[in-house]
Amino acid sequence: MARTDRIEIPFRIIIRQPVPNVLHSLQARNGGPLDPKSSPDGAPLRFDFPVRIGPGPKFHGDQVRPEGPVRRFVYIRVGDLAGDAASPWSRRMKIDIHDIDEAMIEHAARSGGVIETIIIGTASDGTPACATITPAERRVAER
Repeated sequence: MARTDRIEIPFRIIIRQPVPNVLHSLQARNGGPLDPKSSPDGAPLRFDFPVRIGPGPKFHGDQVRPEGPVRRFVYIRVGDLAGDAASPWSRRMKIDIHDIDEAMIEHAARSGGVIETIIIGTASDGTPACATITPAERRVAER
């Protein structure tokens, strides 16, 4: 597929209820941390990044990771993996994006909005969430 067949849509991941003072970051293209941040009081964290979407839909971009022919996701690195060598945690959150409805993609493209995925950052045991995270909410929001 030609690159001209793709549109770029802004994506946003909001982590509600992150464990206070634990560093989180996007995973950069080279595998390292990108845009690390933490919340001293558990306030939400926000990560913005572009995603190129082609027919299918097929997802591409520096933060988009492939798994098999269809699955695409974004990693949020936590603790040591986010750049805090003193952290007791070395985890990643895997947030699927391949399952985003085409109608939502079209709405974001038409409105100039951002596809926002909201996740909960604290697991039931009080530690940072990790592994595949089911979104609490996904919507098209204003930029």
